[in-house]
Amino acid sequence: MNRDSIISIAKNTLTIEISELEKLKERIGDEFVKAVEIIHSTKGKLIIVGIGKSAHVGNKIVATLNSTGTPSQFLHASEAIHGDLGVIQKQDVVLCISNSGNSPEIVNLIPYLKDYSSALIGMTGNRKSKLAEFSDVILDTHVDMEACPIKLAPTSSTTLQMALGDALGIALMEMNEFKANDFAKFHPGGSLGKNLISKVDDFLSSQKPEVTENDTVKDVIISISSSRHGITVVTNESNIIGVITDGDLRRMLMKGDDISKVLAKDIMSANPKTIERNALAKEAMKILKDNNIGQLIVTENGKYFGIIDLHKLLDEGIN
Repeated sequence: MNRDSIISIAKNTLTIEISELEKLKERIGDEFVKAVEIIHSTKGKLIIVGIGKSAHVGNKIVATLNSTGTPSQFLHASEAIHGDLGVIQKQDVVLCISNSGNSPEIVNLIPYLKDYSSALIGMTGNRKSKLAEFSDVILDTHVDMEACPIKLAPTSSTTLQMALGDALGIALMEMNEFKANDFAKFHPGGSLGKNLISKVDDFLSSQKPEVTENDTVKDVIISISSSRHGITVVTNESNIIGVITDGDLRRMLMKGDDISKVLAKDIMSANPKTIERNALAKEAMKILKDNNIGQLIVTENGKYFGIIDLHKLLDEGIN
């Protein structure tokens, strides 16, 4: 098979699935609204049931919902009948996903899913199926054509299930007034969460190099060498009056002047960039990038408190 044939197959697959998604979009109406309202009003959680490819889709929908403020849990149809039905409480809502709606495992479960929960929502491509018959709400995911050339492998149908799950998640986010800070609460370990909620204080260096304005060059060299930042802060009773970098030292030495009488105030750069310790870390990163500097002086109520380093923020995924 040549290059053009491979590209043609890919494009045809996407064309078929896009066409089926367009049809799904036109079917969105009162039943979708009712499903969202049922899930939103429940005092319990959403239990998503599936088997086969629908199980994989169900797990993804659960992950999306949990991360966007709708407590959800996946229940595998084949495990449910052997004890896992106990996870369903009467206040819970069940969303059962099955393209045919007539899989034996699903059909056997339907009476229990109906009786054990407050509502049963069926996501199926077959409105005449057992699942559709017993569901309080039907989310119709039927397709006219699978993208699979032999029309057997779930392709268009699972794409619709996934997309409809996303639509449910986004609608529920809006109803719950779920904001960026709420999202960050459920993602504290990832870069998304860190960028939304992490403070400068979380990434402060343990080293705090410091000299006074009347310290000698030797004192400055010792202070800079005592930390890994290549910088020291010039202070007057914790008030920041300047900074000296190893670059400042090199430039001074290249002038060839007598350095025995040079003091910190003679070589410092006044008015350095600073940030308060309770500011967001992403704000510190913006200042560092905008000013092309490697370190930022951290303050507390305007007083010298510490140093935050560009590479530390990069390592932690702050951008």
